[in-house]
Amino acid sequence: MLAFSNTAMEPSENTTSNHAPNSTGAEGSWEISDKTRLCRFLCYGSEGEIYTAREQGRVATETAGALLSLLQEGRGAEAVEEAKRFAQGGRAVRPGPALFTLALCSQHSELKTRQAAFKALREVCRDPAHLFSFVQYKKELKEGMKCGIWGRALRKAVSDWYNEQDPLSLAAAVTRCKQREGWSHQDLLRLSHTKPATEAVALISKYVTKGWKEVQAAYADKEKSEEVVKVLSYLEVVEKVKHSCDEVEVSGLIEEHKLEREQLLTDHLRSKQVWSTLLKEISLHSILKILGKMTSNKLLEPRSAETQTICERLQNESSLKKANIHPFSILLASENYKRGQGFQGKTKWEADGSILKAMDWAFYTSFQNVEPVGKRFVVAVDVGTSLTSIVPGTAISTAVAAAAITMIFARTESNTQVLAFSEGAVVPCSLSADMSLAEVTAELVKFPSGSTDCTLPVTWATENGKSVDMFIILTNNPLWTFTASPLDSLKKHRHASGTDAKLVMCGLTSIGHAIADTEDRGLLSICGFDLGAFSVIRNLALDLI
Repeated sequence: MLAFSNTAMEPSENTTSNHAPNSTGAEGSWEISDKTRLCRFLCYGSEGEIYTAREQGRVATETAGALLSLLQEGRGAEAVEEAKRFAQGGRAVRPGPALFTLALCSQHSELKTRQAAFKALREVCRDPAHLFSFVQYKKELKEGMKCGIWGRALRKAVSDWYNEQDPLSLAAAVTRCKQREGWSHQDLLRLSHTKPATEAVALISKYVTKGWKEVQAAYADKEKSEEVVKVLSYLEVVEKVKHSCDEVEVSGLIEEHKLEREQLLTDHLRSKQVWSTLLKEISLHSILKILGKMTSNKLLEPRSAETQTICERLQNESSLKKANIHPFSILLASENYKRGQGFQGKTKWEADGSILKAMDWAFYTSFQNVEPVGKRFVVAVDVGTSLTSIVPGTAISTAVAAAAITMIFARTESNTQVLAFSEGAVVPCSLSADMSLAEVTAELVKFPSGSTDCTLPVTWATENGKSVDMFIILTNNPLWTFTASPLDSLKKHRHASGTDAKLVMCGLTSIGHAIADTEDRGLLSICGFDLGAFSVIRNLALDLI
């Protein structure tokens, strides 16, 4: 039996860092450089030391001071490279900051920076929604200026985006995501003066700008290549679905041509037969988002074929691995589904027991999808305050959230010490790997509550000779409470252990409070908690932000 509480904390492996080592080989200054601020911005849209869960604010120049500084120093190309790394490596919580960075760099005065930004467009804008956002950011950045945005460089970059796509994939993309943020494919193709590089792309361009009837007339008697025939056949299927009221026909076309929900009419999505077909191919991520609505609309009923399909997919280990679903995503969806009511509107449903059971199985199985960081962690839960509150924007209690976060680190990181602390006391928790979420939650809430001090776990590790790379403090207290400075406590541990220790303070019910006004890059605050918080913690542990 593997214990979560590991008394011997082995040295962690070295990883690639975004911070240069000093002459002694140790990590350099703990001051926050412009490069670090940029990486924070690319990760979660803010240069500050606070990550606020579920925050979806629009990125603007006011929040990108470090990017502007790097541009002034002639380091624009470096900023573009970082944007590519965060966009491609799955490091970013959301795509907006990287797209904004490209947009700003693409209109900088330095030619090298502009060229790097436009060259990176294809790699950063992986789907039409990203491309539309990029163009909208450019428009917003140009507002108030007399010149337009559609210069030669942007026209070429957008044209290349369309021309360099696989034609069949492009046909699927333009029919799945037709417009966003006030822009459509018709707008972009027209304004970029795109000259199709192949006959297949020319066909798609004509379809988008002129419509299906024009395509039919143009290609009726024309000699066609094999590639054009494939694209033409696909578009014909899309058009047939758009004009069909026969659910049997629509279901057959969905299954044969792997059509997606976005390519169907609203009326089609009221059909149980259509949904029965869609559920076989729709992504597991999408299924988790719409379970409540589907149950409310009676598309999912007890012991129905549709319910069985969902249960089978959720309990398929290879499907979970292929979808790379994080256990916390499943927990959020499960608790929301169990709640039986949406957060907005009047949508209500009665959760199906078999689906809840399948989601429970998927939660534990998906731990295999979490890639270990390979660092020495201390995850400390503040039990000094009641853990009965709800994490903002979720249906999860802070007790369940703390237990789940603890389990995820303890099961996936071999060097993890779990602590509970309250009333000046720190208690190591021996939680076995076969314990359920309910058992771990019960283990954490059994401790008596009282006053608390969030620096206790750091002090405990220092006094007990532990070498820790990352402290994660989970607290229900909306305001941090300390008897000593968190930074001073962390510095003492760094000095005593010889480690580059970092501290993340997670205020599970907090709405924007920082640990302290610190310029130490090893300290971050997380307000609330969501899936993005795991990315933030991982990036900090690996010296990427």
